[in-house]
Amino acid sequence: MESVRLDRWLCAARVFRSRTLAARACEGGKVRVNERGVKPHAPVRVGDEVRVSRERGPRILEVCALADRRLSPLLARELYADHTPPPPPRETRASVREPGAGRPTKRDRRRLDRLRGRGGR
Repeated sequence: MESVRLDRWLCAARVFRSRTLAARACEGGKVRVNERGVKPHAPVRVGDEVRVSRERGPRILEVCALADRRLSPLLARELYADHTPPPPPRETRASVREPGAGRPTKRDRRRLDRLRGRGGR
């Protein structure tokens, strides 16, 4: 095999769950091969660079082997070398709500009641 359709290869490599989703991504401009926008029927050869824009961030794959049928996850990983940069670290939130913003929580209300001398614990 010298080349394979791009949508078939993306499905075989498990980049997309189905060939239909792979074809839609190609038609929508989400997939580039060797820095060029391509259609689903574009041929993919060993050594090509495939860039896929996804919700979780871009993926940069180098084609190492060809397949036209969906493979098991272990075999699918052998079809490409992943050159995707690591994702940025997640921001940790100390508090979802700023103090004094919006309606007081039950805890805030109890503190106010104690401060005003209206009872409480």
